[in-house]
Order: sequence, then C-alpha cells, then structure tokens
Amino acid sequence: MLNRDSVPVASAERVLQVLAVLAQGGRMLSAQDLMAQTGLPRSTLYRQLAHLKHWGFVVESEGGYAPGPLSLQLALGFDLSSHLVRLARPGLLALARQSHESVGLIVASNDSAVCLDMVESEMSLRCSFEKGRSVPLRAGASAKCLLAHLPEARRHALLLARHSDTEKRQIDEDELAAIRRSGYAISSGEVDAGVWGVSVPLFGVARQAVGAMTLMAPIVRAQGQESALTEMAVVAAARISRGLS
Repeated sequence: MLNRDSVPVASAERVLQVLAVLAQGGRMLSAQDLMAQTGLPRSTLYRQLAHLKHWGFVVESEGGYAPGPLSLQLALGFDLSSHLVRLARPGLLALARQSHESVGLIVASNDSAVCLDMVESEMSLRCSFEKGRSVPLRAGASAKCLLAHLPEARRHALLLARHSDTEKRQIDEDELAAIRRSGYAISSGEVDAGVWGVSVPLFGVARQAVGAMTLMAPIVRAQGQESALTEMAVVAAARISRGLS
C-alpha cells in the first residue's frame, strides 16, 4: 500500500495534475502536449508519468499517453457507487425516450462542466458532451445553468477570474440571475454549431443544486419545438430532484 506520508504534497499535486489533463484529453497525448497543458518541465513530467504507469493509472503507446486500466476500474467504481448518477439515470432515459433527443447529466468541477452520464438520441447529433468529457464553465446552456446555481462566493470568484471589467461581470451576473428566476438556461449554437440545448438544475437536500440535466438537439429539429422540449426537461428535472431530496 502507498504510504501517503511518504509523498510530498507538491509531488502528489503534480501527479494529480498530469492525471487530470489525461482524463480530460479524450485522446492519446504526447509528452509535448502534457508539458504545454501542465506547465511542468520535461524531467518532472516524466517522473510523474513513471509513477502513474507503475500504478496502472497511465499507459504509454508509441510515444503517447492515455488513462490506464486502473483509471477504468476507478470509473467503474464511480458508476456503481454514484448516488447522483444512479438516481438520475431513470429520468434521463425517460426524457430521452419522450423527446427523441440526447440528454446529459452535467456537474460543475473547478472551472469545468463535466458530463457524468449521457443518453444518446437514436438520431445523429454532434456535440462536445459525452460521458467523461468536459467543457469550460463559460458558454452554453449547461455551463450557464451550473454557474447560475453555484454558491455565491464561488460564482463571484469565477466571474472575477473571467472579467476584470466590473461592467462585464455585472452583465454576466444579470444573465445568471435571469436563469435562476426562469428555472432553466437555453442556448443555441454557443458551444457546438447547430446544436440547441436547454439545461435545468437538479436539487438535492435543502434545495442545494447538485448538477444539471441538459437536453440537446440539432437546431433544425428543435426549431418550433423549443417550448415543448423545455417543458419536458423542466418536468423531468423536477421528478429527479424529488428523488434526490
């Protein structure tokens, strides 16, 4: 067993930094890619990769690196034990069947919107979200819905990091306040060209937002159906929230 006390905090953080970049990459990454995204010197990066390969968290193939078998086992354990995924899954399936569109379960992690689960439409849709992938917590229905329902201090910190201009921050705050009042966020082509989405918050105990459910459809299929699709999503999210609380 690895003795935690024997690993300096800084070193442990560097290992996790490399693993996080690999997890979000969605493809094999070269050492050059990893150095660019982590800011680590080559010697330090290779030292962290050696640790991760030794424990099975990373595999190397033809000069590229990807999450290894232990990462997959960790993901399987998450699927089996995650309270949110387990309780939300029936609602995602029901909404996907009703709408004939793709439905995702999205949560905020640091400054990203991460897809925990996805029920794909039988009809084609190209979008940034698939299970395990993330996008910046900036544009699009999912990101805005999550950002709108973050604790106030965390939301302010993220907006401050995004804008030094007070007026621009206020514009964002006003948009997020409007999302909280309406109960959902809608976007059209903000993240992926040609994709329309509606995202509704999911609430757990004490009405604390724990994530969002997002229905995604090509704009051409959603056109004229926006109100109906939004109502479906709002009703489905309310049902999931009752189960969570």
